[in-house]
Amino acid sequence: MSQRSLFVRAIWFLAVGWWATPIVVNLAWALNVTVVLAPIGIKLVNLVLTVLTLAEPRTFTNLDSARGQHSLLTRALYFVLVGWWLNFLWANLAALFAVTIVGLPVAIWLVNRLPFVTSLYRFHG
Repeated sequence: MSQRSLFVRAIWFLAVGWWATPIVVNLAWALNVTVVLAPIGIKLVNLVLTVLTLAEPRTFTNLDSARGQHSLLTRALYFVLVGWWLNFLWANLAALFAVTIVGLPVAIWLVNRLPFVTSLYRFHG
């Protein structure tokens, strides 16, 4: 799927993205601190940039997702010890930057790194 126009994405950001992003970020964090709902929380983390700017969600294949990743055990331990609380701080900092037009590039940079901050997951491509 191709990216939406810059005009449409700007209108989305001004009408919805700036206020919906903190809600999604904090909902994702709340889901991530539970064992049962963490998979849904991770999906929401991966959609934060889409909520903010209507950017197309990242896609990956199983082959790509395995290449260059830390082991699942390492990622799980990291998430339990660091990722759940660092995700909260990182994502809310991104949401704070997103409220201002000047801070938007920083917010996008932070959001692009949110999956790694949360669980050491690297997107390829």
